[in-house]
Amino acid sequence: MMKDVLGLIMGGGRGTRLYPLTKMRSKPAVPLAGKYRLIDIPISNCLHAGIDKIAILTQYNSVSLHRHIQRTYARDMFSQGWVQILAAEQTPQSAGWYQGTADAVRKQFLEIMATRTRYVLILAGDHLYNMDYSDFVHYHINTGADITMAVQPVAADMAPTLGILQRSPSGQIHAFVEKPKPDQLHGMESMPGTETPYLASMGIYVFPMDLLFQVLQTQGDDFGKNIIPGVIPDHKVMGYIYDGYWADIGTIRRFYEVNLEMASPERPFHFYSPERPVYSRPRFLPASEVHGARIKHALLADGCRVDEAEITHAVIGLRSLIHEKAVIRSSIIMGADYYETEEHLRENRRLGRPDIGIGRGAHIEAAIIDKNARIGSNVRIRHLIDRQDMETDNWVARDGLVIVPKDAVIADNTII
Repeated sequence: MMKDVLGLIMGGGRGTRLYPLTKMRSKPAVPLAGKYRLIDIPISNCLHAGIDKIAILTQYNSVSLHRHIQRTYARDMFSQGWVQILAAEQTPQSAGWYQGTADAVRKQFLEIMATRTRYVLILAGDHLYNMDYSDFVHYHINTGADITMAVQPVAADMAPTLGILQRSPSGQIHAFVEKPKPDQLHGMESMPGTETPYLASMGIYVFPMDLLFQVLQTQGDDFGKNIIPGVIPDHKVMGYIYDGYWADIGTIRRFYEVNLEMASPERPFHFYSPERPVYSRPRFLPASEVHGARIKHALLADGCRVDEAEITHAVIGLRSLIHEKAVIRSSIIMGADYYETEEHLRENRRLGRPDIGIGRGAHIEAAIIDKNARIGSNVRIRHLIDRQDMETDNWVARDGLVIVPKDAVIADNTII
């Protein structure tokens, strides 16, 4: 049955709430947990479920995402499956960009129909979870549903930020409100008397191919805002409850929190399952070196060198170079795409710029340091409780955090 399912991953949005991490890359290409990218999560879930036809809809800042897909998920000539890119393009039928999730599917529907699958599994490209999609699809078939949504139990404080639905005991959905106001939540409890009385849409849907084509002919560019509310009155829309860990990584603050959760001893999500590993691009990197450092509650990716530094509650990404007397607390260091050669280092000295990495004596707290950033000696990035959002040439403050964008330079002795 899963051979008859197309996994269709949404990857085309601008990702403005994740800026500046999305300044030079698309949202699904944003690094995660030191060595992965967000797109690796839905693709890994598809492969574990036996879904071997996977398409990713891309549009904005998509070069690095395309490169990652090509290097990571190439299939050999004897495989019936594939992972392919469906990029926004001008055609005789459409000359515009994708205007939303449903519009992206609409504009690529000729390519989607060409897969000749019976079902389309629509997935988000910026969530962290470990769902068995085969259970989800079988629930759709066994309940005789026209459309099935994956739903997550949530508490009242989370409900206004999500799409909330009303589900009957039989599983059928009778109402749906996108990001409801407090007065709209009255009567929407699907699981009353529990700590999580509301059910939120996870942005994951199963459609039969023919019905998907039919509903896309209606007006509306977004599944959550337009398509799903429009089909509920006339179709049997079922809600598949998923009560495992699920994180929508849509904002800088949520990205920061989720990554640091992965560095906790009580982490709610495990990348280490022997039965269901998370796949990513294999890299030929040496083991990480640690020389005299004190490290507590941290993820340390491949190819790092940490000298006599102090690291607490942090994610240290690929090829990170952290020099002596540096202090890193509650921060994400994404690492680098390459090592600098001796020639590069001489050029740095000639230009008076720091090397890639974290300089000697730097003190970094509550920050996200993107790839290839150059943090000079004795730089201090402070955690200011009331820090206002702002943007400079080399750093950005958002949601109370300091983000140093990719390739940025922070000169020696800078205080932020």
